[in-house]
Amino acid sequence: MAMKHYPAEFKADAVALYRSRPGATIKSVAADLGVNTETLRNWIRAADGRRTGGHTAPRPAAPVAAEGMEAELVALRRRVRELEEERDILQKAAKYFAGATHW
Repeated sequence: MAMKHYPAEFKADAVALYRSRPGATIKSVAADLGVNTETLRNWIRAADGRRTGGHTAPRPAAPVAAEGMEAELVALRRRVRELEEERDILQKAAKYFAGATHW
């Protein structure tokens, strides 16, 4: 069987969709998207490596103190960007699945 090649945007959207569904399993999201479970698992691992600069250990949270207010602001802005990206991906997914249903 030939290997399928997926665009980078599709991979990123699939990972974001998995992360946006807290109760979902990799298997269920992969089935929804029509991709192999291990393929999605590899995309998630690769995305985790990029987010942590190639290391698998999570970054420690910035300390919250009077001197750390700027660091907290940067972290909050980063989180807002992540949430906006997740929202956009969910909107795209909703449009895709709405168009895929033929009732």
